[in-house]
Amino acid sequence: MYKTVYLKRGKDAGVKRLHPWIFSGAIAHLDDGIVEGDTVRVLDADGSFLAVGHYQPGSIAVRILSFRDEMIDRLFFTERIAAALRLRRQLSLITNQNTIYRLIHGEGDGLPALVVDVYGTTAVVQAHSVGMHLCRKEIASILAELMADSLQCVYYKSDQTLPYMAETSEESGYLWGRETSDTAIENGLSFHIDWLKGQKTGFFVDQRANRSLLEKFSKDKKVLNMFCYTGGFSVYAMRGGASMVHSVDSSSRAVEITDANIRLNFQNDTRHQSFACDAFKFLADMQEDYDIIVLDPPAFAKHRDALHNALKGYARLNAAAMKKIKKGGGILFTFSCSQAVSPDQFRTAVFTAAARSGRFVRILHQLHQPADHPVSIYHPEGEYLKGLVLYVE
Repeated sequence: MYKTVYLKRGKDAGVKRLHPWIFSGAIAHLDDGIVEGDTVRVLDADGSFLAVGHYQPGSIAVRILSFRDEMIDRLFFTERIAAALRLRRQLSLITNQNTIYRLIHGEGDGLPALVVDVYGTTAVVQAHSVGMHLCRKEIASILAELMADSLQCVYYKSDQTLPYMAETSEESGYLWGRETSDTAIENGLSFHIDWLKGQKTGFFVDQRANRSLLEKFSKDKKVLNMFCYTGGFSVYAMRGGASMVHSVDSSSRAVEITDANIRLNFQNDTRHQSFACDAFKFLADMQEDYDIIVLDPPAFAKHRDALHNALKGYARLNAAAMKKIKKGGGILFTFSCSQAVSPDQFRTAVFTAAARSGRFVRILHQLHQPADHPVSIYHPEGEYLKGLVLYVE
């Protein structure tokens, strides 16, 4: 039987509303011997069962796995992963023309702190807690079993996502099988995926629908893709018939992968050019008159203590783009992937940027993460990706 975490009186309201996090301030005391990563039962002040989850020291003390008094065993994980797979199939996300999708999205799939992205015949597993880290081999085995007809390997990539104080020695590596190809397909376009050394799990799966929207805007347009990473937006703009696409990233490695993805789909198409350059410097120095600018920066605020500076950064970046976009009227795709930044805060930062630019700005679309990144209605924090499509006159 699992050891127990006891809550203070009156601190169980969040759990009873099915929120999947228990904060350290709600805890009265713990059983002796509980260590980071342990599965624990949570009781209220009167000793009534509330939930079972993974314990960790820090602000979020328990990530709830179940609100039923059950064992967190192979059967539990099999049922949750199978349910997530059924949902992706019902959404028609898994086809010959789309082999890139998120299979497990943490709290949105009832498995807090676990991410699984699928790239063709490779599943990339990422743990954000020691509890999930300890379950990695079981999870890999279940993935291999449930997806035996399509999966060739499971790669574990959590060296940058586990709590930095956690005493774990496991490095990234293959948990099952070994891949022979790094190429996968998204909406009929091919991409090299660098799950070994790339950011996140190797590709920004969450921008699939937004890339498709950009494609529809791109016919005969000059497009600037800032913070291009692996060039997803650039590839879609090219297929959409853009007359010119420029890709910018401060990382020369990212630029190399972008160029490789352009060649993979369009060979040596001269409409595309890439630049390894700081975003603010590029915007300040640029002479080209772009019809469309895409701003998809890395998270400016990974924690709430960085929120103020992050909002200033978003305002500054967007103002720079608005000032330089085509004078006769251009379109700006702008995003924030910072969970600490709310949709209202992001919009306020963009409003500030518009005021500074002196341009007349209208909202055409409000964007978010796609259906394979579901948000639990009980966990609004899961809605991390915010985006706006703006017409800048």
